[in-house]
Amino acid sequence: MRQFCFHTFLIACLGTAALSALPVLPVSAADSTQPAQAATQPDNLQSDSVGTLFSSLKKERDAQKARVIANEIVGAWTDSGSATINLLMKWAEEAADEKRKAAAYDFLDQAILLQPDYAEAWYRRALVHFADGDTRKAMSDLNQTLEKEPRYFPALASLANILESNERDELALKVWERYLALYPADKDAQKEAGDLAEKLAGTRS
Repeated sequence: MRQFCFHTFLIACLGTAALSALPVLPVSAADSTQPAQAATQPDNLQSDSVGTLFSSLKKERDAQKARVIANEIVGAWTDSGSATINLLMKWAEEAADEKRKAAAYDFLDQAILLQPDYAEAWYRRALVHFADGDTRKAMSDLNQTLEKEPRYFPALASLANILESNERDELALKVWERYLALYPADKDAQKEAGDLAEKLAGTRS
């Protein structure tokens, strides 16, 4: 399986190739039920903005133009709407880059505690967990990312790669189809889905 590499436009604290080896585990409950910190930008405004961008992404067939829209969506998700959360995320990224995993966990844990519905924090912590060798917690956080934001296509691509690496090709194809329903112009995802479809057709013939 060729590693799918659309994460180059993400602000990721760790390399994403490692996620392809994660096992598939059930969705776990959120670690915290604390109320989210008040945001500087109302959630409904950000939601409306992202929804409009997704409508454009679904219609766009030019790969380069679609990538620009995808970047805007990721940018909107990266901004938590809270200066405090954004600062914690920046510190977590710096700590992870410097291999200070304990500090990265601390900053991400605080961000999740303050704003448990912030999908980006769960996703970043999944990367740190995997780098630390804890695949179960990493997959739990990845599942939480999709629970908080089902359209979070970086997590969908990671999940599809996970399923492929575990030879669960039919499920992987379904995830790629879900991804492509959101981001149809992504040529790498099209290739992944096409290769899987051909592989499955060959095994059934």
